Amino acid sequence: MPGLRLLFSVVVTLVVSLIAGPALGDPVAVGADPAVYQATVTRAIDYLRHQGQAADGSFAAYSGPGVTALVTTGLLRHGRTPQDPMVRQALSYLEKFVRDDGGIYQQKTLYRNYETCLAIVCFTEANRDGQYDELLKQANRFVKGLQWDEAEDHDRSSPSYGGAGYGKHKRPDLSNTSFLIDALKSAGAEADDEALQRALVFVSRCQNLETEHNTTKFAAKNPDGGFYYTPAAGGTSQAGDTPEGGLRSYGSMTYAGLKSMIYAGVDADDPRVQAAVRWIEKHYTLTENPGMGNAGLYYYYHLFAKALDALKLDTVKDAQGQSRDWRRELVEVLAKSQRKDGSWTNENSRWLEGDSSLVTGYVLLALSYCKPAAAQ
Repeated sequence: MPGLRLLFSVVVTLVVSLIAGPALGDPVAVGADPAVYQATVTRAIDYLRHQGQAADGSFAAYSGPGVTALVTTGLLRHGRTPQDPMVRQALSYLEKFVRDDGGIYQQKTLYRNYETCLAIVCFTEANRDGQYDELLKQANRFVKGLQWDEAEDHDRSSPSYGGAGYGKHKRPDLSNTSFLIDALKSAGAEADDEALQRALVFVSRCQNLETEHNTTKFAAKNPDGGFYYTPAAGGTSQAGDTPEGGLRSYGSMTYAGLKSMIYAGVDADDPRVQAAVRWIEKHYTLTENPGMGNAGLYYYYHLFAKALDALKLDTVKDAQGQSRDWRRELVEVLAKSQRKDGSWTNENSRWLEGDSSLVTGYVLLALSYCKPAAAQ
């Protein structure tokens, strides 16, 4: 009886599958524990509401509007609305920095790109009824004008081409270019947007990988697939140089570069992306910012989560070939390191990470990519 034999075969297969579970070596990511996740987020927001925010609505105002924009984006991504008193105050504070040229920055700042890009992302999150449409249009135009290109006498052959930077250094860098790409994407730019594609030229040249997209003198000296700070103005890596004269790759910039490539439309099977993923697998860790120790650790956590989410990876193979449920692991690390008052801070204060409002903002942004299904 062929029909009976077929039925028997199906039943046996189902029973074996139930007993065996997932294939060995191919574990299924389960993500963060919903209760731990929600408790961590709630305590962080309570800290920001009761201790982090100043009477004028700002967070860490001494550093300009950037931290306020970053923190407010984190609040909005965790369900707080523009009508929430804390968010409403913060948005009102940020609106004071809107300039006639379309930028959103404090007067005489050297960080116009950084501050405006963070504000664009924030106001986009808050733009529930179109009230910020014109503001965003002008700000988007402004940051495109800051990009290093032909208008600054830098054509495609220049190592500065397509990048964005801080005014004080007079050259672009991958961190600022990553902020620019985030702003352009949040404002609705498609992958073929001219500014995004110019930025991709710069990002590709920040990778330690020699390809048709990267023929800088550094590319072949340390071809590990990771990313460094900038190839411009002689080249700089915050992690230092290699003995061969190359620029060392490090964690935060590698995740920034990978995320930026994905946002600019580079496919997951592109050699640049594959090389970056191999670097990440080799250096997978949540105990430090690889290559930098604890410097910029929370900035690293944010980029770590954003990049892996952009790549649509639920698990990452580590150097030992083990599959890591990165969302669950990141939430566990952050929950464990949260202070009693609900905040985080870095004992290494480099890049303002001694400021608990900034660091707690980074954590909220990182956690926004780790939401369990029950918290969606």
